[in-house]
Amino acid sequence: MRFQGTKAFHREWERLPADRQEKARQTLEDMDRFFYGGTKPEGLGLKKLRNSFWEIRTTLKDRILFTLEKDLITFVLIGNHDEIHRFLKNR
Repeated sequence: MRFQGTKAFHREWERLPADRQEKARQTLEDMDRFFYGGTKPEGLGLKKLRNSFWEIRTTLKDRILFTLEKDLITFVLIGNHDEIHRFLKNR
């Protein structure tokens, strides 16, 4: 599995406080283990939204929106539920 992030994702990542970045990093590690090992950790909050868009919950507030195509995961956006919803509404 290959991973990449959009410019918007990286820009929002840099704006996150260190504690929220760390929680997101831990969630991404759990997601990586899930895709490689097949066992979904409890509380992962992985959900298909529409088309090739998926979301994973990092905290009660933060989510990461990504696309999954064959062997490539592209991280599109990190933000709250409303930000994700607005992004998808414009797609």
